Amino acid sequence: MSRLSQAVLSQFGLVEETTQIIPFGSGLINHTWKVITPEKDYILQRVNHAVFKDPSAIAYNTKRIANYLKEKHPEYLFVAPVSTKNRNEMEYLDEGYFRMFPFVAGSHSKDVVETPEQAYQAATQFGRFTQLLNGIDISQLKTTIPGFHDLDLRYQQFLTALKNGNSHRIKEAKTLIDFTISNADITSTYKQITTDPAFKQRVTHHDTKISNVLFDAQDHGICVIDLDTVMPGYFISDVGDMMRTYLSPVSEEEKDVDKIEVRDDFYQAIVKGYYEEMKDELTGKEKQHFFYSGKFMIYMQAIRFLTDYLNNDAYYGAKYPEHNLVRARNQMVLLQRLMEKEKTLATYI
Repeated sequence: MSRLSQAVLSQFGLVEETTQIIPFGSGLINHTWKVITPEKDYILQRVNHAVFKDPSAIAYNTKRIANYLKEKHPEYLFVAPVSTKNRNEMEYLDEGYFRMFPFVAGSHSKDVVETPEQAYQAATQFGRFTQLLNGIDISQLKTTIPGFHDLDLRYQQFLTALKNGNSHRIKEAKTLIDFTISNADITSTYKQITTDPAFKQRVTHHDTKISNVLFDAQDHGICVIDLDTVMPGYFISDVGDMMRTYLSPVSEEEKDVDKIEVRDDFYQAIVKGYYEEMKDELTGKEKQHFFYSGKFMIYMQAIRFLTDYLNNDAYYGAKYPEHNLVRARNQMVLLQRLMEKEKTLATYI
């Protein structure tokens, strides 16, 4: 960053000599820094264009959403990018695409959801974000990652890996492979959803982990951030990702499956927060599939980890040989724990 710092900062009208740049946050996709100046602070990011093949689509969607919210809901805090001296939301330099946001004073984010109240606050913010944008023409938004939450695509990639993948790893993962195939009805349900007009495409965040919500000093949610994956999608993506990342006290990296559980009070908090904002938006059929959201997202992520393991870790990479196998097993166990509670949890909405 040091070699490019002057060039980057000058694009946003900042002077290197009076500016401090420090690494910020725990995100794995983009590089993020906090930029401290005598007047105010900013968040600077370099967009990972290996993941986001068309970064201009991100800038385009963000601008359209910002303009819509400014006109229809000016009271909502939307952290819009700072324009460059060329009046762009994102600028390409030698080492990638850069954009800058104002730092929201008094705000903080969280890497782990620790209480049901935090889960409730986050679910409220993600639900509110989609609800406020219910009048926007989603056909005008661009797809920033094609096929991102296409479960049918992920299942087909899994089947291909079974044919062409590492034969030794296929044998090692037989139990998980059998479990995946035995629950293929989750994919069938997804395919039905994509052809059923009762399921609406809306402005969907697609990455609803707790770190993508800003909180104030009292731990009340302020707004959602990290809008790279905002594009048209189904509500099951946002609700499902919250269930996947909030319900268990341990992350997808945990090797000890005995520590994996589904916490009922966190599930109720997600339902309460999201439903309070979206109850008038969701159709009756969508409400009936609220619980399915968790199955959908956990199953899909399990498939992605398992497929990558069979393909010699070509996508996610691995810190040790069985890393993606461990992740896949973790998510399969979480899915199993969730399905064991379906009769109870599905009644909360």
